[in-house]
Amino acid sequence: MGGVIMLIAIVITVLLVVPPSWSFVAALLATLCTAALGLFDDAEKVIHERSLGLTPKGKLIGQFAIATLFTLYVVNWLGIAPTVQIPFLQPWNFGVLTTSIPCPICPDGSLDIPWLYLVFCYLLIIGMSNAVNLTDGLDGLAAGTVMVVMIVMAAIAYRENMLPMAVFAATMAGACVGFLWFNAYPAQVFMGDVGSLALGGVLGYLALLCKQELILAVVGGLFVAETLSVIMQVSYFRWTGGKRLFRMAPLHHHFELKGIPESKIIIRFWITSALLGLVALPVLKLR
Repeated sequence: MGGVIMLIAIVITVLLVVPPSWSFVAALLATLCTAALGLFDDAEKVIHERSLGLTPKGKLIGQFAIATLFTLYVVNWLGIAPTVQIPFLQPWNFGVLTTSIPCPICPDGSLDIPWLYLVFCYLLIIGMSNAVNLTDGLDGLAAGTVMVVMIVMAAIAYRENMLPMAVFAATMAGACVGFLWFNAYPAQVFMGDVGSLALGGVLGYLALLCKQELILAVVGGLFVAETLSVIMQVSYFRWTGGKRLFRMAPLHHHFELKGIPESKIIIRFWITSALLGLVALPVLKLR
């Protein structure tokens, strides 16, 4: 549960230096809620000596609740359009299937529920949160890759004139740097679900607020690959009646079982993450 120390440092720092805004408050509260879910999961493992912590169903219910509240808030209170920006193309409108219900506390007197956009945000936020959690399997792997992606997200937020989000992302990157001092191979401290779920969730929250949802799929391509390796492994195992596509999933364990030293896998994944960030920035500039 070393992620607790990361989050304490992050919260203290952002409250001191981040310019106040409702978007920042929403991102911070969503991050803390996601961290609380991970903390409960870690506590279940320690207190009840259960290796799996929360059941997958229980964890997903919590993630769906947080993603739903965050998405509805940013759409109805912050005015975030239910669209998805496609590089070089016109934005896709995901608000075509929207239900409006009376809501006295909403700015317009009604609560808009864009169902298609809500499903998309589930994939974005919950998917990225669990993807970082899957990547957290080798010493320093998750912290190092998240650090690189957060630096890129900070640059994107700054370019979009969203200074609070830029500082928030940069603070996350700084926390990863400090954590790596103790988490680098061989690790002395591990972040646990409280750290990995929260950091992954932040990537989704930032992408949604900055309207760079698909750019995140490029910048965080390593996390996407890790998740796809698990999906492909499970699907292939069931389809073939017990055969394996990879020696082990997620992907970093496949390379580990091929005999590549752990430290080399970690450094190569960091480099891959940095290259994906360099690919995403020119695309963002040219769109």
